Amino acid sequence: MKKFPSTFSILLILLALYWVFHASMPGYSAAVALPKTDFSTDRALTHVAAISKEPHAVGFPAHAAVREYIVGALQKMGLETTLQEGYTAGDWGNLSKATNILARIKGSEQGKALLLLTHYDSNPHSSLGASDAGSGVATILEGVRAFLATNSTPKNDIIILLSDAEELGLNGADLFVNRHPWAKEVGLVLNFEARGSGGPSYMLIETNRGNSRLIEEFTKAQPDYPVANSLVYSIYKMLPNDTDLTVFREDGDIEGFNFAFIDDHYDYHTVRDNYERLDRNTLAHQGAYLMPLLQHFSNTDLGTLKSLNDYVYFNVPFFKLVSYPFEWIWPMFALAALLFVVLLVQGFRKKTLQFPQLAKGFLPMLLALALNILIGFYSFRFLKWCYPEYQDILHGFPYNGYTYIAAFVFLTLSICFWIYHKFKDVTTANLLVAPIFLWLVICAVVALYLPGASFFTIPLLALLGAFLVIINQKRPSASLLVFLSLPALWIYAPFIKMFPVGLGLKMMVASTLLLSLSFLLLLPVFGFYKRKKTLGILFLLLFFAAMIKAHFNADFDAENAKPSSLLYVLNSDTNTAQWATYDKVLIDWNQQFLGADKSIPAKLSERTISSKYGSGFSFVAKAPMKDIDAPEVETVRDTIIGDERLIDLCITPKRAVNRLELFTNNVPITAATVNSIVLSDYYLANRKRGKLLTHYISNNAYTDLQLRVHRDSILELTLYEASNDLLQNNQFTIPERPENSIPMPFVLNDAVLVTKTIKFD
Repeated sequence: MKKFPSTFSILLILLALYWVFHASMPGYSAAVALPKTDFSTDRALTHVAAISKEPHAVGFPAHAAVREYIVGALQKMGLETTLQEGYTAGDWGNLSKATNILARIKGSEQGKALLLLTHYDSNPHSSLGASDAGSGVATILEGVRAFLATNSTPKNDIIILLSDAEELGLNGADLFVNRHPWAKEVGLVLNFEARGSGGPSYMLIETNRGNSRLIEEFTKAQPDYPVANSLVYSIYKMLPNDTDLTVFREDGDIEGFNFAFIDDHYDYHTVRDNYERLDRNTLAHQGAYLMPLLQHFSNTDLGTLKSLNDYVYFNVPFFKLVSYPFEWIWPMFALAALLFVVLLVQGFRKKTLQFPQLAKGFLPMLLALALNILIGFYSFRFLKWCYPEYQDILHGFPYNGYTYIAAFVFLTLSICFWIYHKFKDVTTANLLVAPIFLWLVICAVVALYLPGASFFTIPLLALLGAFLVIINQKRPSASLLVFLSLPALWIYAPFIKMFPVGLGLKMMVASTLLLSLSFLLLLPVFGFYKRKKTLGILFLLLFFAAMIKAHFNADFDAENAKPSSLLYVLNSDTNTAQWATYDKVLIDWNQQFLGADKSIPAKLSERTISSKYGSGFSFVAKAPMKDIDAPEVETVRDTIIGDERLIDLCITPKRAVNRLELFTNNVPITAATVNSIVLSDYYLANRKRGKLLTHYISNNAYTDLQLRVHRDSILELTLYEASNDLLQNNQFTIPERPENSIPMPFVLNDAVLVTKTIKFD
């Protein structure tokens, strides 16, 4: 056999990998003059800059200013704008007064309306919200401006909803869907979101039924850069991450599309979610979705989008979005299984396959998978042991996270090449039997339990095509084998990066496993390489080089700052105070308050102020008493009617506050109403850690609470009242954070917290 052109095939593989990432997003060029009817990223950026100057969570001073800016921008376009205001508590027991911004473009017909959706509030307390979701606001404002510039009248009404309090519990969406008359007229929603500050925007479908009609119409709209697949949405549905669009689906039975980007996850909900760090290509990608979809769905019958049928779908270069019905899943699998049997028979007849070698071919596959799974599973634990400060990056994706992904990609490849070098006496044809069998098992399992991932069968069919070539040709074409590897390269490469970016480095095991499985799909190419040991050594060296680079970038600086936290906690019942932090590794800034006598708190009470990841205080230390007013609790009514005890309380802040959280002992609450909002029976029966509710307070409003318990119950209420003003409070002399640190997201931070307990005997 002639020498297999391994260098040439590697170059082709690298080109294919470059193309799959390059083709997923549009490019951005600054200051390019565009017609007024085109979406301009530069014009959208002016909105992002205006919106993201300050944190603008509900109840924060800049919140109203951002709302006024958006209303003014809509009015400049000639749109009549209205506000919808009201209390909601959603499904999470998070009460807030949301103020939604609404506008409407009248269509020529009387069909269902298209709704453009994003939220304008930022996450409490320090996030500037440039990406989440200033980018969504900017996309809609610029997209609507460009659409209006065409002077065309759509068939369908177009409703613009900039919702409020999404970050607190999807409250603005709840307010609109359940209380606004326009909600019943909506036929489809396009929602723009963010969970990072860059990268491609993924399309995710929200539907209570099948997705086939949505996929068909999405494909007809012909967006240039679709990034979507049915596996991502299947995973998305299993995660505890909802968007405003979830409320439309669950409460209104209204379908929609989410468009969200997740790269640069380390900026999510932080003060670094700013104008400068928003990826311009990403913003252009959001616009590349909106414009064709706005044009298409504003002129499509939106009353026909419901379907009982599902499609498998995925994107690849050149073909954009590929889709086919679920009914094809098992026939495609049966075809793959049949081809495998036929090719096995043919291989044995031609004596290309020998049973001893075939059986031996299972060993390198199993060894590579086992070793790489173990490495992936323990990788982030090892990194946190080496760099304990990574524990304070709560979402688990440090600033050098991409370098770590590259490092473990190199290590995985090194192990695969090294192990297969040890089995060089087994021919490529015999080596392929084990991967084909394994992938058949995988495809059968996903067809049964995760049918959205059934496009996995397509790379398997391509592998069978390569198997056919190899058992029939002694000198197969390297170009042909690389071509047959393209489905694996184009489908799986984005996943290898996506899982640890979106879900944190704790999911590195998903990357090492998927890369190992992808390596098996490329064995038709790699099996002919004569220098697998050399490649193994090369990738091992690249692993060490990446780890060294990551090490030198592990320190924090002004650009990539360490999250830190500090709270002053006053117990008004005992008249004692403590400094507290969530940090596992303190910096000088908060160490000076906690001091050498800091202690690790005892096991936290079930009644602990809530946070996204269930974080509790890591260290506490005694603090001086300050003159901080506890909330006033007035018992308006406490009476017994039949077997029930009715308690009516009014809780009024005596200082400027942002948040009130209420917990109870284990007494069952049979009914609860807060500021005239009824908490559902389901929520009351399933509340966790004793939490009754959280009130995100605007304008220092009171909390009016009515409770029903059994007449013999002894109810105990614990109040946690917080203000995010520790650094500005004139009773404290807290220095500014150093430039290499930022407020820790996802927890109560920079706060003065007052606790108070009330017992009803």
